[in-house]
Amino acid sequence: MQATIQPATLSVLFSLVLALSAPPARATNLEIYGHLPDLEDVAMSPDGTRVAFVETVGNKRIVRAVSLDDRKVLGQAEAGEEKLRRILWADNDHLLVESSVTGLPPGYFGDPAELYELRLFDVIKKNFSRVPDPQRIPALSFFPALLGGFQVRRLNDHPVLFTVVRLVPNTQQMAVRLDPTVQELGILREDLVTGAVSRIWSTNARDLQFFIDSTGEVAAENHYDEGQKRWSLKARVDGHLQEVTGGTSAFEIPRFMGYGPETDSLLVRALDAERPVWRVLSAKEGTLGAQMNGPMKGHDELPAPLEDLSREQMIGAMRDYEYRDYAFLDPAMQLRWDEVRHAFPGQHLQLVSHDRDLSRLIVMAVAPPRGLVYEMIDMHAHTRAVLGELYKGSGPPLEVQNISYTAADGMQIQAYLTLPRDRAMKDLPLIVLPHGGPDAHDNADFDWWSQALAEQGYAVLRPNFRGSNLTPALRMAGFGQWGRKMQTDLSDGVRNLVRQEIVDPKRVCIVGGSYGGYAALAGVALDPGVYRCAISYAGVADVSRQLSRVEDRSVVDRVTLRYLDRYMGVDGSRDPAVDAISPIKHIDVIDVPVLLIHGKDDTVVPFEQSQAMYDAMHRANKDVQLVELKAEDHWLSRSETRLQMLRASVDFLREHNPP
Repeated sequence: MQATIQPATLSVLFSLVLALSAPPARATNLEIYGHLPDLEDVAMSPDGTRVAFVETVGNKRIVRAVSLDDRKVLGQAEAGEEKLRRILWADNDHLLVESSVTGLPPGYFGDPAELYELRLFDVIKKNFSRVPDPQRIPALSFFPALLGGFQVRRLNDHPVLFTVVRLVPNTQQMAVRLDPTVQELGILREDLVTGAVSRIWSTNARDLQFFIDSTGEVAAENHYDEGQKRWSLKARVDGHLQEVTGGTSAFEIPRFMGYGPETDSLLVRALDAERPVWRVLSAKEGTLGAQMNGPMKGHDELPAPLEDLSREQMIGAMRDYEYRDYAFLDPAMQLRWDEVRHAFPGQHLQLVSHDRDLSRLIVMAVAPPRGLVYEMIDMHAHTRAVLGELYKGSGPPLEVQNISYTAADGMQIQAYLTLPRDRAMKDLPLIVLPHGGPDAHDNADFDWWSQALAEQGYAVLRPNFRGSNLTPALRMAGFGQWGRKMQTDLSDGVRNLVRQEIVDPKRVCIVGGSYGGYAALAGVALDPGVYRCAISYAGVADVSRQLSRVEDRSVVDRVTLRYLDRYMGVDGSRDPAVDAISPIKHIDVIDVPVLLIHGKDDTVVPFEQSQAMYDAMHRANKDVQLVELKAEDHWLSRSETRLQMLRASVDFLREHNPP
């Protein structure tokens, strides 16, 4: 018989911490959602005794660690100019904080890059330190930034960090170009208790994934040879890495997904007849198993694995179709999760963090009238306690409906429609908000951008157009359709809502960021007559110029180049078909106002894309505005500039499409 989980009688855990630094109450939802979340990245230690989180105070980002037993602040650090990306516990006493900055290290020149690094908070010693720290390893010279992922393994009862760095010859002169072609990669091993650091591996591979087994050895390696278009998956057999499987591919290659379900096993995402499947690589035996059946049955799409870093194993899967859903391999953990769900009837929970056996866990739920809140569940005490709000003062999110419609060629498209407050579903003004990627998808979970726009009185449509990764079939249907059917899928959604008289056809605008920003420009340049205005944040305007940039950086961005070519259906920047899908080549068609917004520190789609589009439209006497976001990157990582983007967007919409 299941015990009922009751609300805790104790006070809110973070009330003291947040009250000491809480900003004044904000007046509007635009300002609320324009800032970064007040509380996020809540992470519980493996033993369930400590919790860490990121708090936003004005424009400051602060990491705090708190003891759950006595509610004392164990330590805190302010990010400063660094952008916090994520936090996670290496073990019960060590917290890893990942951040990034845009720029170049001292002594380098060239194109700015997003430089990632890790800091370690030692709960026992009460200090923050950089890991790995080049100054602490004088015998080894390496580029002072992480290259991709990292792993933590528990060896001799100590947490040990493994990171990939770019090795640099000690004789290298200062003031050199950042050029990855002249440097090799190395894997560093650092004991987080003793601080001992050593290099355990080096390679000249440029597209490398690695896996460390429970003995601290490199047990598997996966890399791609761009020249030969050949991928190779290797595993340790008799003390040496040997190829388990390999092949040639211009696009898709197997990728490591994380830990497998057994000790020293690795989950590999591979292709079977162009469809992604899971297979388990055994580091002990050096073998790649047959297709793995995940814990979620009856679903066409491949879910994402759930892994427990403290167990160093996969523990289940997460499905992200309409709302997030979870399934666990361990029946006892599944029963605990089912009990938690029963404690929140009618709600869709997000599992945020948990201890080793799911006895204590943190979820995100909607708690009227507060809105989205983090709650801690204690399965032993059968209690739940509110930890804090994602956005203080926001209230419950607006209604989101799951809809579907038929594209012009008969393909079914699924979408989400966010509705404005207290308005009938008839003749509404509409914002089409396509997601970025395009290898991504939307769901019904909370989305700050669509909520902020709907709060202004607009219905907001977020279609999962072909090319979205909602299902393998939908994703593959987008290959070669960039600017073509991927674009008309959006306007077909508008026409569907117009036929139902939900939307006024004369009051439709399109807004988006990244690929969505491109789609906004393409909507008025390649598919005219649908939208009365467009807003592009960090969108590509000149496809040829963007592809040329990726080609010039092909050693770094060859995966990106393969990805773009496949979706665009072109062969590089000089393909004659490129102009047909470039908005900047069709400015004469644009007859509605356009707002361009772009971060100056964007290293994915450079600011020059929006600048070139603005210059071309201005020369052609078109109605265009350009808003420059200083010190902002591709991902709207700063409160000040995110709010600037929203305010500029809403002012533009109110002028050209009043709600």
